[in-house]
Amino acid sequence: MAGWLAPDTGQAMQPIGTTFVEAMKMLIGPIVFLTIVGGIAGVADLKKVGATGLKALGYFQIGTICAMVLGLVAINIFRLGDGVNADPAKIETSGKAADLIDQGQNLQWWEFITHIIPGSMVSPFVEGDILQIIFMAVVVGIAINSVGKIGEPVLEMVQRLTTVIFKVLNFIMKAAPLGAFGAMAFAVGKYGVETLSSLGWLILLFYGTSLVFVVFFLGGIMAFLGLNIFKMLRHFREELLLILGTSTAEPALPGLMKKLQHAGVKKETVGLVVPTGYSFNLDGAAIYLSLAAVYIAQATNTDLSIGQQLGMLAVMLLTSKGAAGVAGGGFIALTATLSTLGTIPAAGIMLIFGIDKFMSECRALVNFCGNAVATLFIAWWDKSLDIERVRAVFNGEDVPPLEAVEATGAETGQSEPVRVPQGLRAGPAQSGALTGAVIR
Repeated sequence: MAGWLAPDTGQAMQPIGTTFVEAMKMLIGPIVFLTIVGGIAGVADLKKVGATGLKALGYFQIGTICAMVLGLVAINIFRLGDGVNADPAKIETSGKAADLIDQGQNLQWWEFITHIIPGSMVSPFVEGDILQIIFMAVVVGIAINSVGKIGEPVLEMVQRLTTVIFKVLNFIMKAAPLGAFGAMAFAVGKYGVETLSSLGWLILLFYGTSLVFVVFFLGGIMAFLGLNIFKMLRHFREELLLILGTSTAEPALPGLMKKLQHAGVKKETVGLVVPTGYSFNLDGAAIYLSLAAVYIAQATNTDLSIGQQLGMLAVMLLTSKGAAGVAGGGFIALTATLSTLGTIPAAGIMLIFGIDKFMSECRALVNFCGNAVATLFIAWWDKSLDIERVRAVFNGEDVPPLEAVEATGAETGQSEPVRVPQGLRAGPAQSGALTGAVIR
């Protein structure tokens, strides 16, 4: 409302939203690293961790393919690009769009593999490269686990650092409403409400296709588990509103991990699947890629056969991973796809650059929902998911913290509890408070 009624005031609020997002991003790397290291180093059977990772990667690929196919079907049915008749030779690129296009054109399909290995132990945290942080965390976690008692002091230090980092997160999350307000006010004030009507049908189709994916595909998986997708969305409403305000799913990652653990998903499963999913399970980006690529082809009068479109999906499975965690990642992945194919002019991406801001919000929302469902499914696949507890938490019932349940011996037969990092669970009515946890 502020951005609409007073555009200049709305634009002036950009530092509020930007500062909050940067503060959250500051913690993403340490949280991902410490959580994965602690999860892997603290388990007795490394083979189980490896099996969980393979299951997750397999699920991610199936989900990505389904999302891309849905995007292809939608744009081929409605053919919104017909009649645009854009001439690629006359499309000019400049400024930020030109930089992103250049980055996408220089991105090779195999780079996501070689890029995983960082140049130093520090650079992934400085650059905020989630893929490299995950790689380092897995290696360090396995190393600590492998050295036995020698690694126990290191594991204890990791747990203590996790406690501190989540306490810092607790401080920052108190400013979440203000940060989301500043980001929304700037977006509306900068681009104007009328921007939403520019290429509005394409935005509407993207949002509609994403809604179908969440309700029917993700909802179908939840129904298979005996859970309700709408109750899950209500449970994560604070995180979804945060994503809507900041146009990125990263600030909501800690809240997702904390709430999933409180719902009964094991710490090691959450610590492995959620961060990995943020780089490999991008359902919203998958829908965007297939829908936008074919739209550009239609708008530039580039005919694509069914075979060519299916071949494009194979390329997208790689390019979407290559741009994971990169600023403007969806835009870069689309450019990389078009450049790799060579059949669709990459300059045509300028046709949708103006509305990418509004499509990025939906991409982030769907990515978040997809990762929440993926974690629940992988936990069920590992036979480690307490469906009744998850259902009770999603219903908003007064569910006791896990350590209180386990202290009664209801879930385990162990007699001595062990202390784990604070902040990795939340009380039943808590959405932002982070406290210590003692579980068995």
